[in-house]
Amino acid sequence: MTGPITQAPRRPYLLRAMHEWITDCGQTPHIVVDAAAEGAVVPREHAKDGRIVLNVSYRATEGLDISNEMVTCHARFSGVNWHIQVPVNAVLGIYARETGQGMIFSEDDPTEPAPGDGGSSGNGGSGGDGGSTRPRLTVVK
Repeated sequence: MTGPITQAPRRPYLLRAMHEWITDCGQTPHIVVDAAAEGAVVPREHAKDGRIVLNVSYRATEGLDISNEMVTCHARFSGVNWHIQVPVNAVLGIYARETGQGMIFSEDDPTEPAPGDGGSSGNGGSGGDGGSTRPRLTVVK
């Protein structure tokens, strides 16, 4: 017999998929980041309202890596080299600069399933309406 089913966080997989789709369409992927998030290493002087938009195209970055825990790369801001580190849960959205098409994440969107969820579909096993804990995906215009 096996134990409870574990589920990998969705956000890094969606980020990688959207990045690939935007790149394959010949467009420029940008991510919106909570610049004040714990563990975020970004040029905060370029942030507005606590958020920073980063061009994460392969042309604008070097060594881009979107792992399950962190988005890392080297980039230049106002002529200064930066080693960017962004926890995946601090990424609020990803979109194509040219069209605005993309995906945003709710700021309270869990990066891991809720305890007892077990990866089941439906209302998350909460017994309630399930509307308050389900992730919501929205197209960025």
